[in-house]
Amino acid sequence: MEDESAAIPVGTSPRRALAIWEIVSVVSSAVIAEWVVLAFAGRSKIVIAAPIALAAVLMFVSHRERGETLRDIGFRVDNLAAACRLLLLPTALVLVATFLVGWLMNGDLVHNQLRARFMWLPVWALFQQYVLNGFINRRAQLAFGKGAASVVIVALVFALLHLPNPILALATLAGGLIWAATYQREANLFALALSHSLVSIALALTISPSLLNSMRVGFKYFG
Repeated sequence: MEDESAAIPVGTSPRRALAIWEIVSVVSSAVIAEWVVLAFAGRSKIVIAAPIALAAVLMFVSHRERGETLRDIGFRVDNLAAACRLLLLPTALVLVATFLVGWLMNGDLVHNQLRARFMWLPVWALFQQYVLNGFINRRAQLAFGKGAASVVIVALVFALLHLPNPILALATLAGGLIWAATYQREANLFALALSHSLVSIALALTISPSLLNSMRVGFKYFG
């Protein structure tokens, strides 16, 4: 099944420049939230609302101006099975590799930490996939076309947002490549969020929290 995302045209120079600016703006908001705001927020998380709200407004306006519907973005179910089929093998391979690494490094496949977060993980994964693919991937395709260039850009952005945590940065780089390539074939955010959730749970359960540094990123990585 071919999806509308396959038909995203490469923009003219002004449109390409605008698409790149949109990517940089959203990524900058995330970086500011991770590295600046949270560094001085203490235990309060509400202070990150400002950069997140700015990014959300920008994405909403951008979708509206470009006439992108929820279905275009990937909030749909008609191609859910097709997207899941594309993700089945790579997700299974990543899960097997993760459990194998966890067993070799720890001799223990299940860690108790982070389980309390699992109930919110699907929602968080869906939000991340929306930003990463429903927005950044679509803008990358406008700027650089469908294919390897835009897929790599999306993956690099995802890895960047998980620095300086080396394990998460590598994991998100690999995951970003898989999810971005899948999205360009079948734009379904629910399937991506499911794959994302399964991989995140596998990492949390099998890799020692000390190695993952409790999945901290940004300035919080340093304590």
